[in-house]
Amino acid sequence: MTRRVYTVPEGVRAAASLLLLRDGEPGMQVLMMVRPEREGDNRGGAAVFPGGVLEASDREAFEHVHGADDAALSAPFGLDAGMLDYAVAALRETFEEVGLLLACGADGSVARPHPAWAMWRSRLHRAEATIAAMCAHERLRLDMRNLACYGHWLTPPGPGKRFDTRFFLTLAPAGQEPEADRGEAVALMWLTPAQALDPERQLKLLPVTRNTLQNLSRFARAADAHGEARERRDIRRMMPRRVQSNTGRRVVLPGDLAYAEVGHLDPQGRGDVLAEIVPGRAVRLSSRIVRVTAPNASVMTGPGTNSYFVGDPEARRWALIDPGPADAAHLQALQAAAPGPVQLVLVTHTHVDHSPGAAAAAAAFGAQVLGRRAAVEQGQDTSLRPSREPEHGERIEVGPGTTLRVLHTPGHASNHLCYLLEQEKLLFTGDHVMNGSTVVINPPDGDMAAYLRALHALLDEELEWFAPGHGWLVAEPHAVLRALIAHRLRREAKVVDALRPRGTAAIDEMLPEVYADTPQSLWPMARRSLLAHLLKLREDARVASEGERWRWLE
Repeated sequence: MTRRVYTVPEGVRAAASLLLLRDGEPGMQVLMMVRPEREGDNRGGAAVFPGGVLEASDREAFEHVHGADDAALSAPFGLDAGMLDYAVAALRETFEEVGLLLACGADGSVARPHPAWAMWRSRLHRAEATIAAMCAHERLRLDMRNLACYGHWLTPPGPGKRFDTRFFLTLAPAGQEPEADRGEAVALMWLTPAQALDPERQLKLLPVTRNTLQNLSRFARAADAHGEARERRDIRRMMPRRVQSNTGRRVVLPGDLAYAEVGHLDPQGRGDVLAEIVPGRAVRLSSRIVRVTAPNASVMTGPGTNSYFVGDPEARRWALIDPGPADAAHLQALQAAAPGPVQLVLVTHTHVDHSPGAAAAAAAFGAQVLGRRAAVEQGQDTSLRPSREPEHGERIEVGPGTTLRVLHTPGHASNHLCYLLEQEKLLFTGDHVMNGSTVVINPPDGDMAAYLRALHALLDEELEWFAPGHGWLVAEPHAVLRALIAHRLRREAKVVDALRPRGTAAIDEMLPEVYADTPQSLWPMARRSLLAHLLKLREDARVASEGERWRWLE
């Protein structure tokens, strides 16, 4: 079996940091230090947690560690080895910068501060001694019994120094008072997370620090935060990405909707990608894809409906997927952004934010319209008049190097189609899969059972990206599909839990329980999805409908 070890990216410094917690009068507090101002260092003046880069001599202290080993510290990071170096560095740097030492005797008894520690701290600063030498001379062990693995952050690519940092968390050692070294730490503060995040305090916080404080703000007591940290498993690497925005330069983090697309468009970290969707602005996603978003932002459409030009740059033949609403400004933007002659207008489905612009777009470009007509009229664009209706599995040759395969994906709409750009393993998902949210399944045309079957079917496809009808590109498609399926099944379980104890119930009786996690302003649409779940359960022969009421059968 291959050992799981971690290699620090080239040109990146390995570093470690330690979160020290205590309970104070205002609540749980974390120790923070202010770094000195240094020209050309964006971390200058920032309020951070103690920590610094690893040193080769840290390994010499392995024999002086108590209460942990390399395998145990590496496991939460998904590794078999390599994290003891980081843990030693975190304790050493904390001692150097703020004067707190997690140490014990050989028998595990807590070590009390000794006047000699100040001498050793000074020698460590001057690189005249190592932490291993201090432990050996003072008969100390680095006490890691309460050390919890907490996080992993990598500085984004681009200008400036980069650090690959592991974060650990523990309770502050009793009987010790921190003291700034006046070199790396010019000031110290015990603050609650809320105090540190308070804009009036005007602390300079790096993205990693702000994110960590936000996570810690969930806890009222140090013991609770420490207990949660000790249970952490599968700690994933977090790497911010630099972007442009309407308010200037900033970063996006994993979990932000634009994060995957930013990495796709700017892997080198230039920081010139705009992390906002602007209606009418053409965004080139690859040599074959250009996105233009309609000016129809709303609660249901997010930043607006995406129209995609897809084509073969060599052959100069293009298709337009989802022309969007019948909007003159959007059509004008599409005409301005067209990268070449448009021969086809393709429609994913006939909801009114996706297809009404088809006729005008086809006329403007001299193109044919392909798509499926609406099966029902309610909430549909019945004006669509396609030249023909594509079949599931059909391949549409846009050019010699660009092929779109048609996939029938009913559920959100019975006529819903996705288009797979085979050369890039990218699926244009319409409203079948969204960016950062789930779709409404609205009967009678919406069908929850069909939707789940269509999601499962996509797991058999070789996919690398989703290009949704609203929002940014979506990475890791199979993980997204599995998460969507799991989400729908969890919601179905809530429906079962709401109906089974009652025996019979109306939808409005179950709605507050099933969608307790959803803002009441969205309950009208949630009600439609609840009905879709009940219809699926009826198809599964688990419930029966009796007028306006539903009855549990099992």
